[in-house]
Amino acid sequence: MSHPRPETVAPPATVLIIDDHELVGSSLALALRAEGEPAAFRPAHSHVDVHRAVVGVEPGLLVLDLDLGRDAEGRRIDTIPLIPGLRAQGWRVLVLSGSSSPTRIGAALYQGGFTWVSKTASMPALVVAIREARVGRSLLHATHRDELVQRYLEWDRRQRAVRERIATLTRREREVLELLAGGVRAGAIAEHFVVSLPTVRTQVRAVLAKLDVGSQLEAVALVRSVDATDDTPGGMLPWVR
Repeated sequence: MSHPRPETVAPPATVLIIDDHELVGSSLALALRAEGEPAAFRPAHSHVDVHRAVVGVEPGLLVLDLDLGRDAEGRRIDTIPLIPGLRAQGWRVLVLSGSSSPTRIGAALYQGGFTWVSKTASMPALVVAIREARVGRSLLHATHRDELVQRYLEWDRRQRAVRERIATLTRREREVLELLAGGVRAGAIAEHFVVSLPTVRTQVRAVLAKLDVGSQLEAVALVRSVDATDDTPGGMLPWVR
């Protein structure tokens, strides 16, 4: 499977920094302007804020924070899904992240991020990385970039395989599995659904067969390997709908 490669185009005229931390964003913009770079900072706490920030701005280098905090329901505001659209508008996207997850960084690069820089880098290092990115050069070695992207693609393959197996479960089987994952015993599950214990045991066997595992512990471990990227509220697992 192919994935986007860093583009080689003329240097963008604008450096736009989008971050939910005003101190980080404004300090970075000031440091860049002190070096003669045309930088501006726009605070953002939602996808809507990002869209508003770029409206009317000539596309250039976008320094985009990977995470914009949490929404009102406690779910992570992830900017990775915005990258393809921003790329289509003409922005070169430098992903700025406090996350050290190679999977998430790889996903951002796969979706079209030009390069990635850690928020833990020193201010001088951040400034250098941004200046280089503005002229089309990435300090992220091509081999490392490919490794990060491949880590994401392998993770995505595993996630899809698990979700395909989970999708074969009936609604009741998913509910039974959710209770098992919460440490509820078969007898209590039978009482919860007002059914017989043999009925619950039959449902558990069906779950194990469909997930192709040999025990309840394996089943729970398998479904918990599915990344809850939407931080499903209410304590429910992401595969229970």
